[in-house]
Amino acid sequence: MTTLTVRVARRRSEAADICSFELLPAAGASLPPFEAGAHIDVHLPNGLVRQYSLCNPPGETHRYLIGVLRDPASRGGSQALHELVAEGATLTIGAPRNHFPLAAGAARSLLLAGGIGVTPILAMAEALTQRGADFRMHYFGRSLERMAFRERIAAAPFAARVALHADDGPPEQRADLAELLAGPDAGTHLYVCGPRGFMDAVLGTARAAGWPEDRLHYEFFGAEVAAQAGDRAFEVELARSGRVVTVPADRTVAQALGAAGIEVMLSCEQGVCGTCLTRVLAGEPDHRDLYLTDEEHAMNDQFTPCCSRARSARLVIDL
Repeated sequence: MTTLTVRVARRRSEAADICSFELLPAAGASLPPFEAGAHIDVHLPNGLVRQYSLCNPPGETHRYLIGVLRDPASRGGSQALHELVAEGATLTIGAPRNHFPLAAGAARSLLLAGGIGVTPILAMAEALTQRGADFRMHYFGRSLERMAFRERIAAAPFAARVALHADDGPPEQRADLAELLAGPDAGTHLYVCGPRGFMDAVLGTARAAGWPEDRLHYEFFGAEVAAQAGDRAFEVELARSGRVVTVPADRTVAQALGAAGIEVMLSCEQGVCGTCLTRVLAGEPDHRDLYLTDEEHAMNDQFTPCCSRARSARLVIDL
C-alpha cells in the first residue's frame, strides 16, 4: 500500500478530549487529492495503524486535517496520538481511501453527525457548499464543550445550514429523530457518522420511516469485537498451502493465524476498515464486520478475519 511521510505542522485542541492534527507533506510536495468522506491510515509511534477521516475541505492538496477523540476505551490508537505526537513530529500515513462517498446526482443531502463523527460530515458540508448543492447538517453531542470545530462551523459559509444539538442544552435546540427523518422524499440522501449507539438510532429510525437502503450512507468509527454465546472452534484451511489451522472459540481468525506464524495484514482490528479482507473459497462465514454491505455478506465470498468467524466447520480462504 502507498505510504506518505508527513509532518505535524499544527496540533490544536478543538473540544474536550479532541485534538486536530494538521499534516503537511514532509518533502514539500503536494499530497494526493481526496474527496469528502475519505480517510487515511495513520501509522502510530507505538506500532499501531488506525484510520482517521479527513475533515479539511476536499480539493486541498497542501495539507490533510484529522480530528482525534481521546477515547477512554482506546486500544492504543487515540491515546498514542494524544500522548506521543507533538507539533513537528513526522508520521507515516496511507494515501486517502474512501468508503463513504457522496452520492452522485442527489437532489438534497441530510448530514447527521454524532460526536467525533463530525469529521467526515464536515468535509461533506464543505464539498456540497463548493458544488452549490442543497443540504442540511445536524450535529449532535453530549455538550457544547465536547463538540469539535464549532468555531470553524460558525465562520463557514454554510453556517446557516447547520443545527447543533447538545444533550445538556435547552429543550428548544434538541432534535427529534423521528420528526427529522419522517417522510423522506425521493431526491434526499442521508449520511450519518458517529458512535455505534447514535448510528443505530439514526439508521433504525430512518428505516422505520421508509428510507430505502440505497439512500442511507454511513460509516462506523468502531465496533466491539467480543465473544458471543455459542461461539465454537472451527478450522481454517489455507488454500495456497493446504495448511489447516484451528480457531478456538475465544480467539479470532487473525489471532489464531498469527499464533501459527501466518501474517495477516491488520489495521483497525474491528471489522471497520477492510484492510484484512480475505477471499473465501469454501465454507460459510459468520460475518461480524461493519465494512461489507448486506449484499456482500450474502455472497459469502470474502470476510474479515479480524472479527468474523465461521458458521461451517471449516473455511477455505485464499491465503
